[in-house]
Amino acid sequence: MASPAGTPEQREQARELGQRLRALRRMRGMTLVQLAEVAELSHSFLSQIERGQAMPSIGSLGRIAHAVGTSQIELLTPSGAPTRSNVVPTAAAPRGTYGDEEARLLVTHAGARFRPLSLTGFRQEFGEPFAHAEHEFLHVISGRVEIEIDGETSVLEEGDSVYYGSDVPHRWRAVDDQGFHAIVVKEQPAAIGATPLAQEDS
Repeated sequence: MASPAGTPEQREQARELGQRLRALRRMRGMTLVQLAEVAELSHSFLSQIERGQAMPSIGSLGRIAHAVGTSQIELLTPSGAPTRSNVVPTAAAPRGTYGDEEARLLVTHAGARFRPLSLTGFRQEFGEPFAHAEHEFLHVISGRVEIEIDGETSVLEEGDSVYYGSDVPHRWRAVDDQGFHAIVVKEQPAAIGATPLAQEDS
């Protein structure tokens, strides 16, 4: 665990992460106790994170993100101001981790109805199946991806796409050493950028 005590920017990042986690957890209908059980972290530690008093390690952040059906990059990236349009230059796009892939966030403003990400992946072993409440679309730009959806596998070639609805277990892997580049478009939980309620719950 890393303490948010540090620069003002680090303390603000901890505060914003806590707000986003609490809002998303409540949208999922989870208590802190339930989240702690799924993420295999202590209730008190998660409470500290939600109050902006602690920052999780990368490993802990991954478990938290998986438990609430999102990714590290989505939890760590604050939404920009709501606007009618959103230009995101390549150099300014937030970068981070989406499961086992390197990700670049392509839309950042708070009013977005969906969240597209550019992914680059090289892992050739399947991870654990993942499911979340939002619908998702994947389009392969280059390379080959083997995807398992609800237990059935398919190999996607360059130019292929796939869509799956909410709560459908899925996972993917690179077919070969070349890896892959893909675009993933995921529904944006409306509550992820909302201001959390003041009271603490368990």
